Amino acid sequence: MDRKKLVTLWYFFMTILAMFYLQNYVLGSNRAEPISYSEMIHLLESEQIVAVEVNEQYIRGHLKSARPGGSQYVVTARMDTELASLLGQYNVEYKGIIESHLLANLLSWFMPMAVFLGIWFIIMRRMSGAQGGLGGLTAIGKSNAKVYVETDTQVSFDDVAGVDEAKVELQEIVNFLKQPDQYGRLGAHVPRGILLLGPPGTGKTLLARAVAGEAKVPFFSINGSEFVEMFVGVGAARVRDLFEQARKQAPCIIFIDELDAVGRARGINPYGGGHDEKEQTLNQLLSELDGFQPGQQVVLLAATNRPEILDPALLRPGRFDRQILVDRPDKIGRVAILKVHLKKVKTAAHFRIDEIAALTPGFTGADLANLVNEAAVLATRRGADEISLDDFTSAVERIVAGLEKRNRLLNPREREVVAYHEMGHALVAMSLPGTDVVHKVSIIPRGVGALGYTIQRPTEDRFLMTRAELENKMAVLLGGRASEILVFNELSTGAADDLARATDIARSMVMRYGMDEGLGLVAYEQPHGSFLAGLPEDHVEARKYSEATARDIDQAVLAIMKLAFDKATEILGQRRDMLTKCAQQLLENETLSREALLELVESDSPGPKLVEGIGPD
Repeated sequence: MDRKKLVTLWYFFMTILAMFYLQNYVLGSNRAEPISYSEMIHLLESEQIVAVEVNEQYIRGHLKSARPGGSQYVVTARMDTELASLLGQYNVEYKGIIESHLLANLLSWFMPMAVFLGIWFIIMRRMSGAQGGLGGLTAIGKSNAKVYVETDTQVSFDDVAGVDEAKVELQEIVNFLKQPDQYGRLGAHVPRGILLLGPPGTGKTLLARAVAGEAKVPFFSINGSEFVEMFVGVGAARVRDLFEQARKQAPCIIFIDELDAVGRARGINPYGGGHDEKEQTLNQLLSELDGFQPGQQVVLLAATNRPEILDPALLRPGRFDRQILVDRPDKIGRVAILKVHLKKVKTAAHFRIDEIAALTPGFTGADLANLVNEAAVLATRRGADEISLDDFTSAVERIVAGLEKRNRLLNPREREVVAYHEMGHALVAMSLPGTDVVHKVSIIPRGVGALGYTIQRPTEDRFLMTRAELENKMAVLLGGRASEILVFNELSTGAADDLARATDIARSMVMRYGMDEGLGLVAYEQPHGSFLAGLPEDHVEARKYSEATARDIDQAVLAIMKLAFDKATEILGQRRDMLTKCAQQLLENETLSREALLELVESDSPGPKLVEGIGPD
């Protein structure tokens, strides 16, 4: 407790004592000494009382001279006069008793009021807690950001891996917060706002905390949705309070996660008007960003995975000056991330991290952390003392394909169709150049609807693909359907997902990549730019081409699909015996690894020898 509050508390206690003393002094001069009724009669008979005050409950007498205690007055309770005369005849001391009903009266008034106030307080506390955990209506405009001091953050750049470019960009922020004078010696000033962009799970929040941990400054963390409440003006008040707290503790960092919750572009909702609560909150945020002074040493970090819906006013220079992409890591980045997470588990000797990184293209940092945990759980379940590569392989299959459904029993006909279907994928993939390496083939059901699966893993990270490589990828996807028609001469529903994925590739080739000669070098579809999977449900893209062009697009997509299907059918027709042999082996073992599959293919190849990943010699 500080000195000011302590002095105020002492003044309060001294005032209470002075009031008690004054009351005792004022009432002391007129205080009456209680006596019995019989003694009051005796004083009357001896003429020691000069005046009497009578009411319904007591008799108060004024004495000629003060009693030994110093009291000039006496008081006694009234009694029935006839009973008093009767008792006086036998020299009995008698007195009246005044029953006090003060406590009962007070309780009858205050107890219902206290119960009502208690119920009201509990209800309001729960309501305010449901609206943001504020604990009372007086705090409804207060920011509920979590504040971490430098000792609470405990995160540094050593804990963040796979995003080296982003770390280099953010190192300038750390240098400014540590040495503002040295950083600004040439007149430069730190960016007012830094926006971290990237898919979910890539480590944007971890990066922001690492900046605070490296700079050793307070860290204000809040989610964008916590600003907006049901009461109009609450969000703007919380923004003001947050920045006021930050300025008092400067140098510091403010981190707003999920900025799109409060920074959505204004005017998107045509029925919301200009006084929407979210718009007021956004306007206040823009105002606070404009109010930053170069020497305040308050840095605003924000993260979002939907930058395309942010208001343009947020992204202009002077507000969020710098935008840093935190993308999915490449193979080198995945190796670095795995090294960080593998420090916490026990792995087998001669363990190669690069093999796990090769199995996980497209995984984010959060995915890799989950992978390490799943592998540790699988190793623990089988009673092992350390985690092996097989545990990681099983964990990848579980994450990508889903949980095994061994209790999902297929009839013999269905198992045979699934076996030929999956071997169709595998043989086409092993026959075409530029396709991903086949890692495993299985007919064990997994996930929600997968009756079998073929796992391919790339040998390297790819960022560009040619038309021939896209066509080969489509042929691999359609290899299952081609195998079913070739062997059973009928269609099944097992190729639904393959057809959808192949159609997406063909349509992108025509509409986005300009790979159809008839339609020319024209992009008929614009990328939506979202880091999230798919488009929003309410997104309707306006078509910018005619009905004739739409017909040509459909015909071009159909032609590309037919070309890929014919290629898969031709490959499997040339290797019909190999397809049957591999499918029968798959029916017996349910799962074929890469090594087992290569042994089968190389031992009996009717055509050119197949080499996995590079196609025929």
